[in-house]
Amino acid sequence: MEVQLPDLPVALIFSFLDAFSLLQVSQVNKCWNRIADSDHLWRTLCLKRWGFCNFTSKSLGTQSWKQFFLRQTKEERRMALAQPDDFTCKEVTPDLEIFEEVAYLSGHGLTMDGQKKSIVCVVSSKHTLDTWDVQEVGDSEGDIYTFAVPGLKIISKVKAFHHSVDLLHCSPDKKWVFACGIQQYVLPKAFLTESLLKPSEGSFPVSLGLPCVSCYRACWIPRKESRITLMFRKGTTKTTGFTTFDLATESTEGQTVIQAHQIGSFLLPVHVQSPLWMGAGAENLIVFASGPSLFLFTINGLLLLQFQDHQKTIDNLWVDSLHVLTTSLDDSLHMYMWEEEGRYPYLKSCCHLGHMQHDLHHTRPGCLHISKAICDNVSIVHVVSTCGKFSNLVMYSLHM
Repeated sequence: MEVQLPDLPVALIFSFLDAFSLLQVSQVNKCWNRIADSDHLWRTLCLKRWGFCNFTSKSLGTQSWKQFFLRQTKEERRMALAQPDDFTCKEVTPDLEIFEEVAYLSGHGLTMDGQKKSIVCVVSSKHTLDTWDVQEVGDSEGDIYTFAVPGLKIISKVKAFHHSVDLLHCSPDKKWVFACGIQQYVLPKAFLTESLLKPSEGSFPVSLGLPCVSCYRACWIPRKESRITLMFRKGTTKTTGFTTFDLATESTEGQTVIQAHQIGSFLLPVHVQSPLWMGAGAENLIVFASGPSLFLFTINGLLLLQFQDHQKTIDNLWVDSLHVLTTSLDDSLHMYMWEEEGRYPYLKSCCHLGHMQHDLHHTRPGCLHISKAICDNVSIVHVVSTCGKFSNLVMYSLHM
């Protein structure tokens, strides 16, 4: 320690450390403490851990990036250790209205002023969209609409297909939009978001058809903003497969074109029931539900884990960069969380909310059904349907 390196090479060395190691080196001496506390290092850790964390230093207010990181990881640990009694439950009962989709739970529990806030977007059977944040919406005519928030003013309307848009996913960095119809032999497309936001008159948005027929699910890989995994059914046997692409743009003769490079592909074993839902983890991991089990594979087809926390078939799956939620026909919900830095065992089983009682009147026994669930670090939200007649929006919030 007699030779003191300049700040720049020390900061470069520290940039390879994880959060725990960075806290350790900050205790060595005053010089290292000052460098290890720098906003640049902690902002980099935030961006690496949370792909949605795109706040600017100005929006931090009085917080430092270090304080934000430590507060957020503390909330994650609280959620990972939560038990059913740790939640406060509230229900929203609409006036004979069915929630067809819980589309969005914003912020992942994050606000830079330290307040915990979760915003929910729902689509109802009355064809109404209640939301505080939305980007793109596709319709049955093959059009993609782009809206501004919070007033939902239409920015653009682009003709993407000559058939319905059944799947529409924006990449974590908002650079790409994936669109697909579930019609057989129709190739899905990847659009450059900028060309959707500012369409040129008389020209088609910059896009590329991805070589994957019979695609019926897709998701972007967290923290790999230009990487997408598609789930498809192959041939007359309807064997389920997965294929993963890296997208990139290049300029050719003054025009921007999209290129797709396939980096992984595999078919499921014939004894595995074809899944309906899938998601992806940060370290090139694919998670999907088959029967009552939850499976974890690599993008090249290596089976890593199999969970069986439900007694009956898993009928819905929701995945983000931190959480995995499953709901089952046994009226239960289970939460998993991804391990930090992709450490083994990659995905850990956390809280189970089983056989939940809901304040739904005039309901026959066995008629309740959890049709959708999403969560962030402070809330779990799910829709409880009653034989297709109406639905309740049920919200669980951690005791603070």
